[in-house]
Amino acid sequence: MTLRPIPHILILAAGASSRMAPRDKLLEQIDGQPLIARSLRIALATGLPVTMALPPDRPDRWRAIEGMGGDRVTVERARDGMAESLKKGLAAIPPDAPVLLLLADLPELETADLLAVAGADPDFIQRGATQSGQPGHPVLLPAWLRPELNLLTGDEGARALFQRHKGQLRLVPLPDNRALTDLDTPEDWARWRALRHQ
Repeated sequence: MTLRPIPHILILAAGASSRMAPRDKLLEQIDGQPLIARSLRIALATGLPVTMALPPDRPDRWRAIEGMGGDRVTVERARDGMAESLKKGLAAIPPDAPVLLLLADLPELETADLLAVAGADPDFIQRGATQSGQPGHPVLLPAWLRPELNLLTGDEGARALFQRHKGQLRLVPLPDNRALTDLDTPEDWARWRALRHQ
């Protein structure tokens, strides 16, 4: 019996967070910890290997996760867009491993959500989704998709690839709105915190 390669988690944390300026959304506090640390913590709790892609010019992000475990890669050309972070991270992960792609700025995801998507059939693209079927994150990327991912450029995410391979895409429903909650502006954060503390 051939053993399947275990999934690796890749956390993308090299974005500019420009809509939050001068604040950095990955350093926003949630339950006493920066969002970037929370994202790394729930990923490490899966027991799967974890790699985080970080920019070279945000030392506060590096400090926020110091000593937490997992691997780090520096995305020297992070300003060129998300594709650079994705390709740099993928280069640090075994080529035959499925990759669970996790954006570092999703504040409602839990370890159980990551395990639900990572544990789905790795021969298919698996996307976290709402109960009503709206696709979101995280996303399990099969090893066979790797060559096409490495051709992405600029701020191009994998959305075009998901459309191209929609016959090989499956949705994994997650509780509430966890798969979609993404807070990009100070106003988004204020609304979210107000609702959370009602």
